[in-house]
Amino acid sequence: MSTTDDSFSITSESLSIQKPSLKDRWWHIMDTWKVGIIPLPLFVLAGVLIAVDCLGGKLPSDIVVMVATLAFFGFACGEFGKRLPIIGKLGAAAICATFIPSAMVYYGLLPDVVVESTTKFYKSTNILYLYICCIIVGSIMSMNRTTLIQGFLRIFFPMLCGEIAGMLVGMGVGMLLGLEPFQIFFFIILPIMAGGVGEGAIPLSIGYATILHMDQGVALGRVLPMVMLGGLTAIIISGCLNQLGKRFPHLTGEGQLMPNRANTDEQAPAAPAYSGKADVTTIASGALLAVLLYMLGMLGHKLIGLPAPVGMLFMAVLVKLVHGVSPKILEGSQVVYKFFQTSVTYPILFAVGVAITPWQELVHAFTLTNLLVIVSTVTTLVATGFFVGKKIGMHPIDVAIVSCCQSGQGGTGDVAILTAGNRMSLMPFAQIATRIGGAINVSVSLLVLGNFLV
Repeated sequence: MSTTDDSFSITSESLSIQKPSLKDRWWHIMDTWKVGIIPLPLFVLAGVLIAVDCLGGKLPSDIVVMVATLAFFGFACGEFGKRLPIIGKLGAAAICATFIPSAMVYYGLLPDVVVESTTKFYKSTNILYLYICCIIVGSIMSMNRTTLIQGFLRIFFPMLCGEIAGMLVGMGVGMLLGLEPFQIFFFIILPIMAGGVGEGAIPLSIGYATILHMDQGVALGRVLPMVMLGGLTAIIISGCLNQLGKRFPHLTGEGQLMPNRANTDEQAPAAPAYSGKADVTTIASGALLAVLLYMLGMLGHKLIGLPAPVGMLFMAVLVKLVHGVSPKILEGSQVVYKFFQTSVTYPILFAVGVAITPWQELVHAFTLTNLLVIVSTVTTLVATGFFVGKKIGMHPIDVAIVSCCQSGQGGTGDVAILTAGNRMSLMPFAQIATRIGGAINVSVSLLVLGNFLV
C-alpha cells in the first residue's frame, strides 16, 4: 500500500515539475520568440504605439520615438528577408531592409508621417556616421597588430587588379551589346566604382555638367541608377560568398584577411579576447574613443580635404599600432562594435531605404543591357579580387567581399554588403575600397575627360 502511495506522490510531483507556470510561459515567449533581436511582445507593443501616433497625425522625429520606429520596421524587413526560401541565405535580409522601404515610400504604402519623421531624423542626426565610426574603430581595435598592417598593405593590389579587369570586361560586354564606349565607361562602369552617392555620383554629376555642358540633374539621373544597381549586385554576390565560405571553410578567415600564422602570433600580441564582462564605464570609454577619432577625421577633412571616415580610419590604425589605449578600453570598443553590429544595422538600413534610396530610379535602370554590363563588371571585379587574394596568401572570400564594396553605395552600401556577407569586421578595409578607391576613380576619370576627350 505504501509503495503505491509513494509512486503516486512521485508521479504527482513530476507532473507539477513538468507543468510550467504562467510566469515561466511568459518569460519563455519573451526570451525565445523574437523578430530580429526584439522579443515578440515588445515588437507588438512597438507596432501598436507607432500606429497610435500615426493615427494621431504626428510621429515625433526625436531620438526616443525614432529608436522604436526604426527598430520595428528595420527588423521586420530584415526578418522577412531572412525567411525567404533560398535567397534568404544570400543576403536577402539586407536587400529587403533597404529596398522594401524604398518601394513602400514610392507606392504610398508607408504612412507619410513615418516617411517624414524618418527622413528628418536621418538627415539631421547623421546617425549613419555614428554607426560607421563605432564599427570601424571597434573592428580595428579587435585586430591583431601585425595582421592589421599586412592587411592594409596587401589589400590594394587585389583592388587595383579587380578594377582593371572589371573595367575591361564591362567595356567588352557593353560593346558587344552595341553600346557606345563613351557611354559604357562614363555612365555605367565609372559610376559603379565611384564610391557611392555622396562621394561618387554627386561629384561625377557636377563634373559631367561642367565638362559636357549638361544639366546636373540630368547627369545625376543617368548616374545614380547605375550606382544603385551596382550596389544591389554586390550585395547579392556578397551573400553568395558567405554561403561559399560555409561550404569551403578553408577559403575564408570569417572576417580576417590574413591567415593567423604561428610566428605572427609570437611576434605581436593578439587583441584581447572578448570576455563580455566589460563594465559600463569601459564601454562608455570605447564609444567616446570612436566619436573622438571621428572628430579628428572631421578636422582632417577641413585641413586637407580627406574624407572624415578615412581620416578616422587612419587615426584608429595609428592608435592601435602605438598602443595608444589600454586593453580594457580596447575591449570596451569591441563591445560597442558588437552592439552596433547586432542592434543598429537593420534600423539604419531601413532609414537609408526611406530617406535616400529612390525606388523609381532603380526601376528605370532595369534594362537588359544595363544589367548585363553591370553584372559582368561587378562579377569580374569580385572574381579577380578572389583569385589575386588567394595567390598572394590572403583569405580569398574575405578579399572578394571587400572587392564587392568597390561597387557599393558608399557607407550605406558597405553596411548592406558586409551584412549580407556576415563580415562586418571588414569595415575598415571596405572604407578604403569605397572612399579612397572611389575618390581616385572619380578624380582621374574627370581629369582625363576634361583634358583629353572633350
